[in-house]
Order: sequence, then structure tokens, then C-alpha cells
Amino acid sequence: MPSAASAAVLRPAAVVFDNDGTFLETESVWSRAEEELFRRRGLPFLAEHKLELIGTSFVHASESLERFLGEPGGGPAIMEELVDLVHRELDGEVPVMPGAERLVDALRAEGIQVAMATNAARGFAEKALHRAGHADTFPVLLTAEDVVDPKPAPDIYLAAAAALGVDPADCVAVEDSPTGVRSAVAAGMTVLGVTSFPGVDLSHAHHRHPSLEDPALWALLGLDGD
Repeated sequence: MPSAASAAVLRPAAVVFDNDGTFLETESVWSRAEEELFRRRGLPFLAEHKLELIGTSFVHASESLERFLGEPGGGPAIMEELVDLVHRELDGEVPVMPGAERLVDALRAEGIQVAMATNAARGFAEKALHRAGHADTFPVLLTAEDVVDPKPAPDIYLAAAAALGVDPADCVAVEDSPTGVRSAVAAGMTVLGVTSFPGVDLSHAHHRHPSLEDPALWALLGLDGD
């Protein structure tokens, strides 16, 4: 894949953002809830657990947690418990990822549409965006509940492009997980992988950046980062 530094400027019709760890700093919300879930069972929540869970659908997360916790068949109950813990965490402050607000404002100023496509449930996504003061930032918000197959299937990104009235090939997706990257690549979008958790494999993204504040990311999108 070409690096951002060597690539020509992209001129997308739209940019579709993932939410957790990409637009909002909610991976820490999930991590605290996951840590409590494990603590209740006297188990440590390890980095390898987080790496497998990050960006995944509820079905995949349920299967992983059954295995991690040694509770075969307990996935639905485990996920119900985790969702309750996550919503409690959302009652606190929900920060925006560094550079996210400024990037969305810059895209809009250039007439580039924005949307959000998240593997989370709608209730979580809407509550998190509301708590962060961004309930109305994305005119198109798609969640795992809006498609038959969530990420890594391409459905949610294809649906986002359709809702915006643009070709997926004219869209850029911004993702922080391998699951999300695979989804957006399969949909035919150009994918910017942005690191939110150490060790996450974003090698299949077309371009990779340390954060949304990276000048190379802004230059790639033809934006003035000053």
C-alpha cells in the first residue's frame, strides 16, 4: 500500500468515520467495562483480549468473551452484562479523539460530506455522541443494527455511501481496527487507518497515520492543517 507521504491528494466526495477510537475516545469506555467484567470473575483483562475485541461485532465479541471467560454458551448473558457496564461508563465524560472535531469542520468547509458507520448498537452510538456534544454532527449515522452483516462485511460502508448518494469509490473511510479496515476495503473505499490502541494491525489500510492530527493525513485529503 502507498504511504500517505508519497500518495497523490485524494478528493473524496465523502468521508465516513468509524466511531469508537476513531471519532470518539470511547475505546477507554469499553476497556473499563471489559476490565470490570473480567474482575467480577477474578480474571485479568489483558492486551491480547483487547486486540481481539477492538472493532468487532457483538456476535464476534460474544464468541471471544465466552472463550476468554470459560463460559461456553454464555455469550448473550455476558454481552448483556457488558452492555450494562458500558452504558454506566457513558454517564461520565466522553471526549472526542484529538483532531476529530477540527477535521470534520475542515471537510465540511470544503463541501465534503461526512457520515458515521459503527459496529456498535444504535443506543450506544447515539448516547455516546450526545454525551460528547455531537448528536447532530453526522447527518448519516449507521450502526450494526442497520445492516444484515456488520463489519468486517462491507454492508455498512456500502449503506453509508448509498445514504450519501455517492459511489463508494469516491469515499474515504477512517478506521482504527482491522475489522473496520477490512469492511471499508471490501466496500471499495480508500481507507485511512488511524492508530488508537498499540499493536492493532492496520496493515491492510491504504494509508496509515498515528492520529487524526497527522499533517500527512490532512495533506492527503487536500486540507490545510495549519
